[in-house]
Amino acid sequence: MKKDKKKKRASIWRKLAYGFGSIFAVVVMALVAGFVYESIAAKQAAKDYPPPGKMVDVGGYALHVVKAGSGSPTIVFEAGSGETSLSWRDIPDKLAPYATVVTYDRAGYAWSEKASRERTGDQIVSELYRALKQENIEGPYLMVGHSLGGMYARLFAETYSDEVMGLVLIDARPEDDARDTQAILEAENFAGNPPASTLKLLKQSGVLRLFQDDLLKGLVAEEDRGQFINVIAQPSYFEAKEEEAELAHTTEDAIRGQHLGSLPVRVIARGLPQDYAQAGISEAGGRKLEEIWQAGQRKMLDISTDSRLIVAERSGHMVIHDQPELVVDTILDVLQVR
Repeated sequence: MKKDKKKKRASIWRKLAYGFGSIFAVVVMALVAGFVYESIAAKQAAKDYPPPGKMVDVGGYALHVVKAGSGSPTIVFEAGSGETSLSWRDIPDKLAPYATVVTYDRAGYAWSEKASRERTGDQIVSELYRALKQENIEGPYLMVGHSLGGMYARLFAETYSDEVMGLVLIDARPEDDARDTQAILEAENFAGNPPASTLKLLKQSGVLRLFQDDLLKGLVAEEDRGQFINVIAQPSYFEAKEEEAELAHTTEDAIRGQHLGSLPVRVIARGLPQDYAQAGISEAGGRKLEEIWQAGQRKMLDISTDSRLIVAERSGHMVIHDQPELVVDTILDVLQVR
């Protein structure tokens, strides 16, 4: 009897071990297939999505720079966190008849190569300036910055003040935003973005490509997902975006209390609040965060004696997508061509 029981137990364990082994083998095979699938798809994407602009060396790595139009002044676009030259859609084309227009990808983003230097505002601004000079794209420059790119545009205007003729800030991040919102976000247990290591694994394993509609819902517009998956979502992108966020405080410190004299400054603020509930933030917390953001937009009027606030009544944070015509009209107003 004892022998029979032992045999039965051994048989059960063998079956369980076989079952778990089979499951493990299937999981491993699925993972390997996912990595292979993504590798093949990424190689094809590199052929299908060539850079529309020019690769410009800025000291051991190249930035992707797109130039349109001609003449003076030069309108330079600085995209927000996680945004690229593609984010501006057809805004540059609408401005090209009036001036030289430049969009570009910061190092690590889209077609630009990964940087070997840290992603501080000073370094990012320096790289942009070097790329412009390398391509003989001269000023005066009208700097246009969205979100985090607004801080970089402000720093560029301060660093190269003799070559900047105006500044358009599109729902730009205020210099005190991190400091003023920290306590609220901590109280809300806001975890922030997933780490770059997790996002890289999702991309390299093919999961992000296969389940893009679910994973990117509310984050990337449906019409932009093909470009995001095939061009933007590279390991260097997730790393650069994360490092920029970690070092954003250095740019905040650099522009805090900034005054640019009588430089024409236009501040376009969103008219619709963010969907804070999507980020797991309470209604009360979201209301406080929105009040801080809107106060920061109005505080930016102090950086110049020639400043003006424009409220994008029908826009959330992505004013450049919700009301692109307002962005174009505001830029043309600074250029005094309308």
